[in-house]
Amino acid sequence: MTISTTLWSFALVVGLLTLTPGLDTALVLRTAALGRRRRAWGVVLGIQTGIFVWGALTSLGVTALLTASQVAYEILRWAGAVYLLWMGARMLIDAWRGMRADGADEAPSLKEAETLYEGWRQGALTNLLNPKVGVFYVAILPQFIPAGAPHFTTGLLLTCVHILLGLLWSMALIAFAQALRGWLQRPAARRALDRVTGTVIAGFGLKLALGD
Repeated sequence: MTISTTLWSFALVVGLLTLTPGLDTALVLRTAALGRRRRAWGVVLGIQTGIFVWGALTSLGVTALLTASQVAYEILRWAGAVYLLWMGARMLIDAWRGMRADGADEAPSLKEAETLYEGWRQGALTNLLNPKVGVFYVAILPQFIPAGAPHFTTGLLLTCVHILLGLLWSMALIAFAQALRGWLQRPAARRALDRVTGTVIAGFGLKLALGD
């Protein structure tokens, strides 16, 4: 298998994964739809940072510990579950209290800072605390590294393909959310968005906690 064939084959697999609605899509859409464009791009960059870290660790063979050590996997799984449940619950509480109707009325503990860094931190934590991403890379990435090719370099190259596709898809999501921004700025619509996104994120956290 040539490197060109490898890249196209891997791009097809991760491209389908990227287009599948999931936690990352919900988080990016919700942030962008609320008019937080800078924070939304922070979330995108955070998610892609997480993917790069998982790809690099897999290329080094480190993430194999997740499949070899049940303790390591369980620690990361529960950390991720708690974080997602907390984030989802926070959105749901915020929505039910109607705090999105007027940003000036938001409680300090629930208010989200409109900064690139805060978005990056949220996106990175969401990705890095999900052990299933690491397991996916352990299972998939080595299969696309041709025999005789430098393992680490090729692994990083494939990871960058995944990141590029993720950035392109995120660009489309943010543009779509921005197009609906006027409608979503209404207090009722914003609360509904938080309810839906909070439920989705909490659902992912519960699923992770249950080990499904």
